[in-house]
Amino acid sequence: MSRPEIRVSALHKSFGDNEVLRGIDLEIDQGEVVCVIGPSGSGKSTLLRCVNLLEEPTKGQVFVGGTEITDPDVDIDAVRRRIGMVFQQFNLFPHLTVTENLTLPQRRVLRRDKSAAAKVAAENLARVGLAEKADAYPSSLSGGQQQRVAIARALAMGPEVMLFDEPTSALDPELVGDVLAVMRMLVFMDGGVIVEDGTPEQVIARPRHERTRHFLSRLLDPAMADVEEGTVQPGDRAG
Repeated sequence: MSRPEIRVSALHKSFGDNEVLRGIDLEIDQGEVVCVIGPSGSGKSTLLRCVNLLEEPTKGQVFVGGTEITDPDVDIDAVRRRIGMVFQQFNLFPHLTVTENLTLPQRRVLRRDKSAAAKVAAENLARVGLAEKADAYPSSLSGGQQQRVAIARALAMGPEVMLFDEPTSALDPELVGDVLAVMRMLVFMDGGVIVEDGTPEQVIARPRHERTRHFLSRLLDPAMADVEEGTVQPGDRAG
C-alpha cells in the first residue's frame, strides 16, 4: 500500500492560552482533493499553515511526501518547494505585471532563466483562462481573476501538493459550483478538531453530527441542491 502524500498526526497548535488545533489526525493520498469546511475560527487556516510550517505546531507531526517536516533537522526550504499555497489575500505584487508575478519566484527560487520562466508562466496563465491578461497589473483585475493568477503562480513552481486557503472567497457566484464539483472528500472542522468526514453526499446531505448539521443549515443549503441534482457526485470524495 502506498504512503499518503500528506499525513498529520496528533497535531496541536496553541497561541498563548488559545488552543486552536486539538489533536488533528488526517491522511491525504496522492491525487486526492480534500476540502476542509467549518465556521470561522475553527482552525482551517491554521491547519493549512502548519502543513507547510508557516505556523510551527505546538506538538504533533506533519509528513509531506514521506518527509517529516516537523523534524527540527529537516530542510524546510526544500520541502516548501514541493508545496504550492494560494492565500486568501493572493499576495500579488501590485507593481509587477501578471507575467512578472509568475516569473519572479521561478527565477529566484528555481533559478530558471528569463525565457524558460516566461514560457512556464504563459502555459499556466492559459490553464486558468487568463492568457490575455499577461501584461495587466493586479489592480486592473477582479478578485476572481487575481485568485486565478495566484493559482497559476503556484502551479508554475511545479508543486507536488497544492494548498488553498478559502478557495471560493473571491470567486464569482457562478464559479463556486465549479469548485464544489471537483470535491472528492469533505472534512468538517469545529473547535480545533475534525468533527466528521466522508463523501459530499454523506457530509452535506446526511451529516451525522449536530454541529455539522447546524453549520450546513446556515451556510450550505445551496450545496444540498448540488448533491441532489448530481453536480457533486455521491461517489466522489473531497476534503
